[in-house]
Amino acid sequence: MWRKLALVVPCYNEAERFAPEAYAAALAARPDLSLVFVDDGSADDTRAVLTAFAQQQATPGRVAVHGLDVNQGKAEAVRQGVRHVGDYFPDADFVGYWDADLATPFAALDDFAAALEAQPHAKFLLGSRVRLMGRDIDRRTTRHFLGRVFATAASLVVDLPIYDTQCGAKIIERDLAQALFEEPFATAWIFDVELLSRFLRRVGRDQALRLVVEVPLHQWRDVAGSKVKSRDFVRAGLDLARVWRTHRDG
Repeated sequence: MWRKLALVVPCYNEAERFAPEAYAAALAARPDLSLVFVDDGSADDTRAVLTAFAQQQATPGRVAVHGLDVNQGKAEAVRQGVRHVGDYFPDADFVGYWDADLATPFAALDDFAAALEAQPHAKFLLGSRVRLMGRDIDRRTTRHFLGRVFATAASLVVDLPIYDTQCGAKIIERDLAQALFEEPFATAWIFDVELLSRFLRRVGRDQALRLVVEVPLHQWRDVAGSKVKSRDFVRAGLDLARVWRTHRDG
């Protein structure tokens, strides 16, 4: 598995929802983990809350706060975080991104680590919200079915048998991540699909089938205050058409 993992956490107006105890517990439990919070031009006290959290850690140097002066959206916030990981944590060999609301709990890192240990050739790991008996995947019914429609369309666009492209928990080998996040994304809502399309164009389908691993999550929950609304699926559909055209031409 990885030696050092740096997770990028994009934050926009998260001052009220930020859960310092959960983040502190994850850092205490995993000495291999570092965090890069990206404040995406928040209008509330998010940056101050994140900075205070970073300063209060018992082990200094494992939490960085990267600030953007203007809100640029999740895709750009994640991209900027990935691009600057080396400035904060040059020894990280894997880089990931994680939703700030912890809809995917940090316990899922054990699932990612086990998947990478079982398939050490993997370079691109995706969390997958698969509803199975014995797993605690709590997703609103409307979003679940809209998500299944979108995921099916996305898998057809990139020609990969992916169950869930949009889960906000992904981990990528660092050098690969740096290359994939070098250019800005053309899509605001479904940059995850665009990221997979870039990866396919870089390595080809055969290699992608070997290097991409989906990790079924044991737990995931819709968190109150989510910024994703049902109408955003319409925008996502338009973005998906844009990715399809780019992917086809590429």
